[in-house]
Amino acid sequence: MDSNLVWLNFVDTIPVIACGCVLPIVFIWLETRRKINESRDRMQIVTTAIEKHPDMDVEELMKKISSKKKSLKEKLLAKLLWGCITTILGIGLIGFGIFLINTISKDTQKIHMADDVQTAIAFGVILLAIGAAFIINYGVGRKMLAKEIEAEEKQMTKQA
Repeated sequence: MDSNLVWLNFVDTIPVIACGCVLPIVFIWLETRRKINESRDRMQIVTTAIEKHPDMDVEELMKKISSKKKSLKEKLLAKLLWGCITTILGIGLIGFGIFLINTISKDTQKIHMADDVQTAIAFGVILLAIGAAFIINYGVGRKMLAKEIEAEEKQMTKQA
């Protein structure tokens, strides 16, 4: 095999390696760093408050400065949102693949599935399945957790 051809094949795989390996590692590293910084900032606030007011209730202060937990309803609505987004993206990619099939078949007078068309349709089907799973998860969760959501909302209104 020609060394230039090997080099070109390697250069073609660099974006795939970057998106598949490097990008997730960078996202995880950034998220971990963000959480560590938040934790360090909270601890600085607590230590400063304790130094200035030693008789202060630390538990109450931690509750005030800690991030608010999402309610069950918010979690379910987030699943519905991601379900809708991935479903729409999946339908769009499948539609794009069908558009490419029609364009290719008009040009060559025979239906030939190019690699791009197969990739678009495959990713579209995968995104459509993920979206359907999120939407089903939302529906089942809403029915199963109806009483818990109602109790949580009553508790939130009592606290407010």
